Amino acid sequence: MTMKKINKYFLILIIVMLGELLFGEYFFEDRETVLAGNIEEEINLSPVKTVGKLSVEEAISKRRSIRGYKNGPLSLGEVSQLLWSAQGITANRRLRTVPSAGALYPLEIYLAAGKVKDLKSGIYRYNPERHSLIKVVDGDKRFDLFSCSFSQSSVKNAPISVVICAQYERTTGKYGERGKRYVHMEAGHVGQNIYLQAKSLNLATVVIGAFSDEDVKKILNAKEAPLYIIPIGRGK
Repeated sequence: MTMKKINKYFLILIIVMLGELLFGEYFFEDRETVLAGNIEEEINLSPVKTVGKLSVEEAISKRRSIRGYKNGPLSLGEVSQLLWSAQGITANRRLRTVPSAGALYPLEIYLAAGKVKDLKSGIYRYNPERHSLIKVVDGDKRFDLFSCSFSQSSVKNAPISVVICAQYERTTGKYGERGKRYVHMEAGHVGQNIYLQAKSLNLATVVIGAFSDEDVKKILNAKEAPLYIIPIGRGK
């Protein structure tokens, strides 16, 4: 083998090792876990719309926290749009709808579905790369989330709740302790995106941060730390 080829293979090895060191959580572990879900438990979501009837300026102007919801269901198309706004892929098969320090994307999005047309009640994990839902837990868990969020009625009454969770190590592995701050910033970006998307769909929402972390993790069957519970429905 020539010295030129040896140098080439050595360079490739270094790149792979660095990728695993810096991005291993995303590319080698969690990504495979998400994609390895039983195909019978995967629900493909409808294509998203990138042009709406409401301008960004109008959505910002009209955005409010609303805790009361009508009893009707959401459509699977509305759920698709909301989840895409939270973590959807927008470019190069990787870049997403929110900024992320180092493009490491430490957040995982869970859906607690209670009343959604053409979707069974349960806990689902959003897969951004495939724009799909992976079933995690069967059954309507809205009351369980309500109980561990200090009985906030919006969690029980909304047809769905989106739960934002964080795997801090994806970011702190590169940025150290300061990475936790970056993760929290990113969660804020996601929350605002959901607010604006909800308003564009003529839906209502509120962000909730008061809950028992460990109880929420058990309900979701999640290993990540929960940061937000976001109930969404049709406002009264």
